[in-house]
Amino acid sequence: MEVVVAKSAGFCFGVKRAVETVYEEVGKGKKIYTYGPIIHNEEVVKDLEEKGVVVLENEEQLKNLKEGTVIIRSHGVEQRIQKMIEEQGLECIDATCPFVKRIHKIVKEAGENNMEVVIAGNAGHPEVEGIVGWTNATATILETIEEAKAFEKKTNTPVCIVSQTTFNYKKFQDIVEIFEKKGYNGSVVNTICNATEERQTEARKIAASVDVMIVIGGKSSSNTQKLFEICKKECENTYYIQTVKDLDLSDIKSNDNVGITAGASTPNNIIEEVQKNVRNEL
Repeated sequence: MEVVVAKSAGFCFGVKRAVETVYEEVGKGKKIYTYGPIIHNEEVVKDLEEKGVVVLENEEQLKNLKEGTVIIRSHGVEQRIQKMIEEQGLECIDATCPFVKRIHKIVKEAGENNMEVVIAGNAGHPEVEGIVGWTNATATILETIEEAKAFEKKTNTPVCIVSQTTFNYKKFQDIVEIFEKKGYNGSVVNTICNATEERQTEARKIAASVDVMIVIGGKSSSNTQKLFEICKKECENTYYIQTVKDLDLSDIKSNDNVGITAGASTPNNIIEEVQKNVRNEL
C-alpha cells in the first residue's frame, strides 16, 4: 500500500493569516467577535469559541453590539458591513484574504468605470456576497456552464469578468470562452488564487493515479467541495470527510494505493491524523 499526501493540502496563506490573527487577539484578553465563521472549518471555529470568540451570524447581531473587537473573516464582507463596524465605534480588524481584497478593488473600479460585472462563483457563498457588495455596477453571478450560455448582458456597457478565488479553474476558462464567442467586449481578470490552481491540479493528478482518494475539509467549504468534484471525476472511490472520525476504512483494501488532499481551511493536525490512521489500520 502507498499513501500519497498532496503537498498543497491544508491551510493556504489567506486562511493561515486570518486564523493566526484571531488567536493573537484572543491572547490579548479582549472580547473578540468574528463576522461569520473566520474560516469554513467547524473544528477551528469550535476551538475558538471555547476560547471565548463569538461568531456574529447576521447584521442584526452586529447592530446590537456596543463594544468589543470585530474581526472580518477571511472571505471578506460587503463594504457596508465594514463601514457599519467602524461607525458603531467598534475596533475593526480586517482579516480578509489579500487575494479577495484585490477582487473588491477590481469590481469597485469596474463600477466606477461604468462596466457590468460578472462573477464566476457560488451564489450565496460569503466571499461572493462580499465581492458583490463592493461594486455599484450591475452584477451577475454565474456558477455553471449552462448559466454562462444562457447569460445575456443587461446593459450596453463593457463586461468585467472576475472569479471567486476558489472557483474551478477549468470551468472559469470555459465560461470566458463562452463570453468570447458571444462577442462581449470588456476585461477578464483571472482572480483564482495560485494556491487554488496548484491544489486542484495536484489533486487531479493524484486522484488519477490511486485506487482510493480521500478529500478532507469542512462541509461548508467551497474549495473542498470543488476538490471533491475534481477527484471524483478521476477516481470513483473518492471520499469526503471532515475529520478522522468520518473515515470508514472498511471500503479500503490493504493493497489499495490511497491519495489524500485537503481544503484550504483544513488544519495540518487533522490531515496528519487521517494519514496515520490509514497507514496504521491497513
